[in-house]
Amino acid sequence: MSKKNSAPRQEENLIISAIDELSKEKKINRDVLIAKIEAAMVSAYKKEYGKQDNVSAVLDRVNGKIDVLARKTIVTEVTEPAVQISIEEVRAKYPEFNNYELGDLVEVPVNLERFGRIAAQTAKQVIVQSIREAERGGIYEEYSEKENEILTAIVQRIDGERAFVELGRTEGVLEASQMIPGEEIKPGERLKVYVLEVNKSLHGPQVMVSRTHIGLVKRLFEVEVPEIRSGEVLIKAIAREAGSRTKMAVFSSNRDIDPVGACVGPRGMRVDNVVNELKTEKIDIIKWSNDPKEYIAAALSPARVHMVAVSDTEKVAHVVVPDNQLSLAIGKEGQNARLAARLTGWKIDIKSISQMEALQTEEAAAPESETEDA
Repeated sequence: MSKKNSAPRQEENLIISAIDELSKEKKINRDVLIAKIEAAMVSAYKKEYGKQDNVSAVLDRVNGKIDVLARKTIVTEVTEPAVQISIEEVRAKYPEFNNYELGDLVEVPVNLERFGRIAAQTAKQVIVQSIREAERGGIYEEYSEKENEILTAIVQRIDGERAFVELGRTEGVLEASQMIPGEEIKPGERLKVYVLEVNKSLHGPQVMVSRTHIGLVKRLFEVEVPEIRSGEVLIKAIAREAGSRTKMAVFSSNRDIDPVGACVGPRGMRVDNVVNELKTEKIDIIKWSNDPKEYIAAALSPARVHMVAVSDTEKVAHVVVPDNQLSLAIGKEGQNARLAARLTGWKIDIKSISQMEALQTEEAAAPESETEDA
């Protein structure tokens, strides 16, 4: 074989080799990839020689040879070479069309040396682009399956009010609103993040992550507590003010398992591991109960509750606590009571024993005053 003919054949074989390798490694359908290359050949031809709609391309699945074909009408005299061919040329060059007559359409190869180089280059570009698209598609599928899960992230850079983190095969975005208030994030730092959602973009998948979502707390406890992973302990509810305090209600139908103790762990190791990941955020773990009085009393932990009265129709709970427990039950700026209400789903009204006694005395005196006035 001459050097003149060997170069195109080598390029053709390289194209097939690249297609096979890409199809296998990136899990791209081989026929889909070939169809993309054929479409690119037509686009390249139209760009180079004019936008004709009578052109198609065929890539040989075995040897990689690319043929660009033009559909032309057989005429006696050619006035539009791009779409016509003379019957004399058909008879002379294409014996397979000898039975065709004037007015018939034939597909003949475009024999242009310059276009041969363009075709090879275009095929390579399509392969490169297909690799990128396949990788983006693969990454999107992979991380879409990780929504609502936690991942270990490495902080890459801080850009304004957002941080970009490395998640393995792609980058995640941690918006300011999803950062724990007061937490200082530095490049190179490792963090656990919760995957909120994965979006498609022009530059590939965009993975939005969070450090404030209650799902982060839930997933961290699933990692630390085998009883949660096995289903023996259930997380029934979580209320969180990120960076400050979290309340979590847990339950086990197995009487031999203490759900709170399981989450706290030996010497508090399990809950400490979660607290350390959340940068010292306080975590109250309470036992869930289907008795609203019992549940609400537990939810106000660490305060001790004297009494709980509930109104099922209004879903309001009136709670009485010892005088020295009132500030603890309400919490700083009302946080403890607020989180307890969110955890239980009940509106909670808290009073001390002294306040309740004073209110009862006032209510008892009211009828007497009304009688005297009468």
